[in-house]
Amino acid sequence: MSIVNTVGADDASGALLEVVVLHARDVAGADEGGADRLFVVADLEAGGLSPEPAVVSAICKESEIPVRVMLRLNDGLTTTGGELTRLVGLGENYLSVGAAGLVFGFLTSDLEIDVEVCCYLADRLPEVPWTFHRAIDSALSTDRAWRQLAGLPGLDAVLSAGSVRGLEAGCDELTDRATSTPSVAALLMAGGGLRAEHVPWLTRAGVRRFHVGSTARPAGSWKSYVDPAHVRSWRMLLDDAVGHARAADRDAGRDAGGRAG
Repeated sequence: MSIVNTVGADDASGALLEVVVLHARDVAGADEGGADRLFVVADLEAGGLSPEPAVVSAICKESEIPVRVMLRLNDGLTTTGGELTRLVGLGENYLSVGAAGLVFGFLTSDLEIDVEVCCYLADRLPEVPWTFHRAIDSALSTDRAWRQLAGLPGLDAVLSAGSVRGLEAGCDELTDRATSTPSVAALLMAGGGLRAEHVPWLTRAGVRRFHVGSTARPAGSWKSYVDPAHVRSWRMLLDDAVGHARAADRDAGRDAGGRAG
């Protein structure tokens, strides 16, 4: 499987931290805490749907951090021809008010990646970076899903918890897959119940992108605003873990070089 590593300048610290924001009042906490990217979404009870363009506009006006926005109009994992036209229109609207990228991802009725739909959206919204969201965790065959994602135009991240039950159940799946396939590690964004104890294992496997939602808020409540101290704790944890992972890689390389010599 060939997947291009497209980690960019927003990943200069070594770990990319994406924070979920619901409205403009969340921006300051994410910014002050050290987030690299914002993910705008609405209707979390429905699994995350497209927000109102006015909300996206307000967030982009408050933020110098790159913003990505969810494209999803129903609480399922499939979409229809009628919805596609609306999704393209929404995507164009989000981009026109300052969004830097989009988040979408659909499955077929057979629970395979809907390559046709994803390519349609990428074609109608050209040269726009996008994240395939956690629909991958519901795919019938995860191996096949990753193969289907390879090479999709514009795709530069895959948000996954390794399981529909979240990282508590799927962390081992992600670390095993990332360790065995470095190109997957380069594309993977770990999120969905991410906890501090997951981070060292993921960074050792080569994962460098992380997504947090309620844990960036006091008491883990979506009713609270994003808190800079919570975000900063994630920032410090991720940077420290990546630093340790890189040091371990250097040590392993020196040991291998010594044995070879």
